[in-house]
Amino acid sequence: MCFSEAASFTVGSVLIAGGTFAGLKALTINKRYFPVSQMPTLAGLQQFTEGHVWMGLNNSDPSMIWWAAMGFIFFSWLIWPFWIPFSIYYLEPPASRRKLPLQCLALTGLVFGLILFVPHLFYPEWVTVRINRQSLAYEDTMFLDYLIPRSLTYLIYIFLIIAPTMISTYLHIRLFGLTLIVVIVVVYAFLTFAYISFFCLLAGLATIHLIYIIVRNKCHRECPELFR
Repeated sequence: MCFSEAASFTVGSVLIAGGTFAGLKALTINKRYFPVSQMPTLAGLQQFTEGHVWMGLNNSDPSMIWWAAMGFIFFSWLIWPFWIPFSIYYLEPPASRRKLPLQCLALTGLVFGLILFVPHLFYPEWVTVRINRQSLAYEDTMFLDYLIPRSLTYLIYIFLIIAPTMISTYLHIRLFGLTLIVVIVVVYAFLTFAYISFFCLLAGLATIHLIYIIVRNKCHRECPELFR
């Protein structure tokens, strides 16, 4: 989390507990919910990595800072652009015509995420973290910076995480997408000094909406034949 080591571990624990509960609930209702149910778990694990970034900074341990920051951007750059479209693809009814574009988005997200993340394994100096206004600012170089403007990289990233929610069959998944859009607007308007950290925090908290969707079995009303 942006503010402190304790805050990161606290939020991470809450999200992991919520994701575990949602996952168990998903398995009893319909296994198609399961990938969606694990978004809070993944967000919680990401918050744990940020907690270790704080630990490294507080203890002046460059090695811990690096591997924890790599763990954090592993989720930011690789997991989310793939997992969001994949989980929504998995939730779609078998005969849905939306499955093909969702599958394409998931594969594109995987390739895009690998391009963003893997080069950092070979160029560790590309990853730097500093404290800015009591928050963590990740200032990294990206391979795509040598090919396209950073703003275009961010637009592609946003498209890959928002578009799948907007084309979902299910109303409540589309509402979750609107929640993510609000998060992006808030971060862009007020929190650019540590935008990566704040976006992942707020988007992680937004996954609590998914726990509500699963616990209340909201998709059942829109596609009852899938949930018999």
